Amino acid sequence: MKNVKLIEVPSEIGAGTRGASLGVEAIKIAALDFMSNFFIHFPSEKIQTENRLLHEPIESPYAKRIKGMHTMYERVSKSVADTIKNNFFPVVLSGDHATSGATIAGIRIAKPKSKLGVIWIDAHADLHTPYTTPSGNMHGMPMAISLGIDNKESAIHKPDAITIEYWNKLKQLGKICPKVLPENVVFISLRDYEKEEKNLLDRLGIKKISAKEIRSKGAENVVRSIFRYLADCTDIYLSFDVDCLDAAISKGTGTPVGNGLREREAEDLVSKFMQNRKICCFEITEVNPTLDKENLMAEIAFNILQRSVNILMMN
Repeated sequence: MKNVKLIEVPSEIGAGTRGASLGVEAIKIAALDFMSNFFIHFPSEKIQTENRLLHEPIESPYAKRIKGMHTMYERVSKSVADTIKNNFFPVVLSGDHATSGATIAGIRIAKPKSKLGVIWIDAHADLHTPYTTPSGNMHGMPMAISLGIDNKESAIHKPDAITIEYWNKLKQLGKICPKVLPENVVFISLRDYEKEEKNLLDRLGIKKISAKEIRSKGAENVVRSIFRYLADCTDIYLSFDVDCLDAAISKGTGTPVGNGLREREAEDLVSKFMQNRKICCFEITEVNPTLDKENLMAEIAFNILQRSVNILMMN
C-alpha cells in the first residue's frame, strides 16, 4: 500500500483560455456531488500560484509569463521532490499542463539516478519551444522542457535574450538535463500537433498510440506492450490531460479535439497503468469548468482519480 499525498497546483499562466485554475476545485465539487469523502482521506498541499500575472502585460510573446513559470517550476518541483523523499506517492492535480515539466523535474530531483519513463495521455505533444510556438502559451511546452529540446531546426521565431535565459533555466532545473530521454516517452491519444512538432516526433522516433489502436487491441494488451517498451525504466510518471478524451465529452477543457478516447476507455487504461509498481507519480490536468456544462469534465476526472488512487492503496 502506498501513502498518497495530493499536490494541488491551481495555476493557469501557461494556458491561452482562462479558467483552468478552477479545475481542482471543480474536481472537489464533483466529489461532493458524488457524496465522496475522498479529499479528507489524504494529506494535501496547495501550491501558491503566479496567476496575478494574468493581469499584467506579457513580456515574452514566445513564452508567455516565462519568469512566473520559472517560479512555479521551482515551487512544484520542490513539493514533488519532498513528497517522494518523505516516502509519499504524489498525486498532482494541476490547472494547466505547463507545470507538468516541474512535476517531472521534482521526480528527477528526488531520484537523480532514476531512468524515468513518461506516459503522456494527451491530445497534444506539448513539444513546442519559444522557437516554434504558434501561440506562446507555455502549456504547449512541458515535454520539450523535460527532453531538454530547443528544436531550432524548425525555428520560426527569434526569442529575446531574457526568454532564452529563462527557457534554459527551466530545462536545467535541478541541474539535470534532459530529465527524460525520447526513447522513454510514450504518447497516448495524440492527434493534434503542428508541423514543427511532427518534425520533432519523426526525428526523435517517439512512440505514439492512438485511441483507435487502443480500441482494436484492447487496453490490457496496449498497457502490457507499453510496459515492455519501457522495461528499462526504473520509474514511470503518468500524466493525464483530460483533452485526451473525445471532444464530444471533453467540452470542459481549453483545447478539445475529436477522435479521442471514450470515458470508460480512459478510466480502464489509467487504472491498468496504476497497477504497475514502477508508476511513481500521477497527474490529472486541464479541467476547465468555465467551458463546461454541469461540471461533467470534473466528474469524469474525479472518477478516474478515485479509481486510480484506490488501486494505489491496494498495491
